[in-house]
Amino acid sequence: MKRYPKLVLLAALLGLGVSAPRAQEEAFRVCADPANPPLSTRNQDGFENRIAALLAQELGQRVEYTWFPQRIGFLRNTLKKKDPDTGRYRCDVVMGVPAGYELAATTKPYYRSTYVLAVARGKGFDDIQRPEQLFELPTERKRQLKIAMFDRTPGVTWLLRHGLLKQGRTYQSMTGDPEVNTAMRLEREFDAGNVNMAIVWGPIGAYLAWRHPDDYTLIPLKSEKGARFHYAISMAVRRGDKARRDQLQRLLDAKRDDILAILKEYHVPLVDKEGNPL
Repeated sequence: MKRYPKLVLLAALLGLGVSAPRAQEEAFRVCADPANPPLSTRNQDGFENRIAALLAQELGQRVEYTWFPQRIGFLRNTLKKKDPDTGRYRCDVVMGVPAGYELAATTKPYYRSTYVLAVARGKGFDDIQRPEQLFELPTERKRQLKIAMFDRTPGVTWLLRHGLLKQGRTYQSMTGDPEVNTAMRLEREFDAGNVNMAIVWGPIGAYLAWRHPDDYTLIPLKSEKGARFHYAISMAVRRGDKARRDQLQRLLDAKRDDILAILKEYHVPLVDKEGNPL
């Protein structure tokens, strides 16, 4: 992940986020993308929405959202932005960021996932159960592969390394339409027959399995030299907001089993620190 030392220093100089959670707060205030299934949606039916509701219930609070597309400017317009009328920050918690994210203070990881090879069933590749089987396919079957890959992701490196780049179909990781995320676009590409496989971040692949549990097989990818596939995910608060981060950590520890149950319900592939499937 790129480093942004100047931005971090600027945040510190401006004193961003020194407020602590107050006992009388009525709302668990979340910064989220309104169109990012299966993580978060305006209808609050994503797994991050469910986890937020779980933690809020434990605190005796309601969930209150500040919505903004999760792309460039997300933190600046949510977690780090004050309401000019009230002087309060617009929201206090981001439900999912890479562990150790430099632009915020993070909890310990509360889950780990990995990229997956999502295989559409009934398209001639139902026998594929391991990624390595793709390398061994006869030439004629290899020609039939149409694997969605996204720029700036390890999937591109993996396909190149294993001689499958010609079978790749390149997509941008981020589009100009904030109402259509990667998971939704990928679903359309599968439905149109433009691809029959995809290499995607686990929760994105989980969207397909969650919506169509009988139509897709998700095969976890194991990290290898030059292609890291597994990552840890934490929650984030403003830098300096230690009391809130500690409160979140206590909640995450106490509700760990319930959180894992939600993730499994949404078909999120879970792995350990080494990237081995749980």
